Amino acid sequence: MARGTVNRLGELERAVMEVLWEREGPATARDVGRALVDRDLAYTTVMTVLDRLTRKGFVDRERAGRAWSYTPAASREAYITGLMLDALDDTGDRDAALVRFARSVSSPEAEVLRGALAEADDRRKDADGDPGRG
Repeated sequence: MARGTVNRLGELERAVMEVLWEREGPATARDVGRALVDRDLAYTTVMTVLDRLTRKGFVDRERAGRAWSYTPAASREAYITGLMLDALDDTGDRDAALVRFARSVSSPEAEVLRGALAEADDRRKDADGDPGRG
């Protein structure tokens, strides 16, 4: 999913994406409809939502016999990351928002963030050819 404004998903689109994100592999519209047992959706409604998600770039599709097979174009985590980055862009003060966020996380979450930041720093140093590394 490209950086920039991330399209937000509607309620039904989100439900369909959750089905696709949970699956191990591709799914047909019939598979998705069966997974949404708590909703009384017509097959054509599921097809319409999947077509819309394809046009928006959320899912990829390919022919599987007479049907289309759908897979997420990006992971749930990538989608949420895009939303978070867009929210930061919308704050007007990214630093203040980041500081407030950092103060709101639990100790275990802070450790995850520290590890991720250290890993990102290491990758940047490796990419920059830092002679002090390796």
